[in-house]
Amino acid sequence: MATIDTQQFGTLHYSDDAIFEFPEGIPGFEHLRHFVCVERPSLRPITFLQSIDDPGVCFITLPAKAVEPDYQLDLAAEDLRALGLAQMESSLACLAIVCMPQDAAPTANLLGPVVLSRDTMRGVQAIREDTKYSAVHPLRTARAESEEGRAAALAAAGDAEC
Repeated sequence: MATIDTQQFGTLHYSDDAIFEFPEGIPGFEHLRHFVCVERPSLRPITFLQSIDDPGVCFITLPAKAVEPDYQLDLAAEDLRALGLAQMESSLACLAIVCMPQDAAPTANLLGPVVLSRDTMRGVQAIREDTKYSAVHPLRTARAESEEGRAAALAAAGDAEC
């Protein structure tokens, strides 16, 4: 079993057959071609994409459907080739990279999701050709939804807070 010392997880143990190859890298990180998925049960559905090439690089991701339940993946022919596939398969994982700016609400990139094939162990950031989704799709937190639900319940009861 191989190991890498990461900033986020300390020493991370992984097997060579768990490495996803990104033949073209990820835009902005083209030199990084090898990643492993790191999952922590207490943080589901979050998945971390940890670079093997640079232990300081780790992307936070969420399943695109967890961000937008009606999300529809659209892959270009070159994305399928990069994944080593002849056609789209239902077994593909479609992940939105999460951005967490210090002075703004977190967002997810649904315009360019990361697509992983467990069959070929390849990945690609599939930039959509349409503008159906945004690269800065707002994330709704459980706290925000809880507060909105509470405010709506209070308003419906005629007891709204200011």
